[in-house]
Amino acid sequence: MAQLYYRYSTMNAGKSLELIKVAYNYEEKGKHVLVLTSAVDDRYGEGKITSRVGIQRDALVINDDTNILQIFMEENKKKKIDCVLVDECQFLKKHHIQELAEIVDSLNVPVLAYGLKNDFRNELFEGSYYLLVYADKIEEIKTICWCGRKATMVARVQDGKFVRTGEQIVVGGNDMYVSLCRKHYNDGRLAETEEIANQMKMF
Repeated sequence: MAQLYYRYSTMNAGKSLELIKVAYNYEEKGKHVLVLTSAVDDRYGEGKITSRVGIQRDALVINDDTNILQIFMEENKKKKIDCVLVDECQFLKKHHIQELAEIVDSLNVPVLAYGLKNDFRNELFEGSYYLLVYADKIEEIKTICWCGRKATMVARVQDGKFVRTGEQIVVGGNDMYVSLCRKHYNDGRLAETEEIANQMKMF
């Protein structure tokens, strides 16, 4: 039976690359995928899924009022869809997640949604919240903090300083967001200081 997968991580863990790899694997076997992404993140152009390693793929765009089930039915008439892949799923609305669940439950097509879980204030996005509610399988894609521990938080940076207030959704990349472990998120330390780095070299 098909399932709804929620694959989450902090920034820079390779979510988009993983999605592109899954799409390639399906297509290599002669199967068809429906690839979707949120309209919110258009840093690389509308409808573009781009990995930090430079690989890019086109996708259909999801706006707030988009009916994903309707898009699926229209695309499925053109060619049988074997899998649905969604990037930046944290930006989706509740009805989007319900539509993805309907594709799984009524049409028996697997859906894999990739995105962040918590924002820079350490609160859930709407899409993240409802994927935690509706997903059949929840999987973490891991990355590390500057200290080497697992990163579980995302810090927003402005003018080189840790920011804890502001709008939830402000699109940015490495220049604006840093993945941190819980300890250094709470400490507000974005990187190892020069003094500590020198101390560590002594051991």
